[in-house]
Amino acid sequence: MELEFDIFKAWVKDRLKMDLDSYKEKQLHRRITSVMTSAGCSDLKEYAALIEKDSHVRRVFLDYITINVTEFYRNKEIFDEFEAAVNDVLVPRFNSLKIWSAACSIGAEPYSVAMIMEKHKIRNAKIIATDIDDTILVKAKEGKYKDSELKNVEAKELEQYFHRSGNDYLITDAIKSRVQFKKHDLLLDRYEKNFHAVICRNVTIYFKNEAKNEVYRKISESLEKGGIFFTGATEAIYNPASFGFRKLSTFLYEKV
Repeated sequence: MELEFDIFKAWVKDRLKMDLDSYKEKQLHRRITSVMTSAGCSDLKEYAALIEKDSHVRRVFLDYITINVTEFYRNKEIFDEFEAAVNDVLVPRFNSLKIWSAACSIGAEPYSVAMIMEKHKIRNAKIIATDIDDTILVKAKEGKYKDSELKNVEAKELEQYFHRSGNDYLITDAIKSRVQFKKHDLLLDRYEKNFHAVICRNVTIYFKNEAKNEVYRKISESLEKGGIFFTGATEAIYNPASFGFRKLSTFLYEKV
């Protein structure tokens, strides 16, 4: 099984341009076995062939492996700290802001940032949102969300920035226009530079330590001095100085 799994990972890297070697082995084994079984396949060779010929199966595989679970203002208390840092640290420090929401999933995170920009009348801000999954990026650009994904959005914001569409909510064009979506692989692609804030949350927990540290190093290099790195609720960095960071709070780090 181990050899078969290694062959499958090599196939995924070659055909789907996704590096599974950097993911934690036990979690990855479990997730792939689960999604393979759900597709009705008995082994990875059969599953690879099905992924190759069936676009729906391929989309389900990518969605499941890339962990597309999110909501607006995820971990609200922590997001409030980021909002305060934007106002108290970044706005006084920089004439304009360039913000990157990495592994943005369905767009709830970068749109949350866009709403913060609107709320505080920060006009000179560029928000770039990236993800590895083409299908998810299409959904993010559509900007349609369920009640459960909006539970942290205040009633005033819901009325101001969303339109009801059946059982869903559509985000307004004014918020949409503030976010630029791109495809990007944190493990394989080059990182853009000159950011004043990078948000990368609930992603590196699935990576091996070597891959995680490489992501942190590259994020540090992509930030301007004085910029902020915002991590996830289970992703505190225990040696921030080794990446050129100074700890502002448990999940906020300043590039020094």
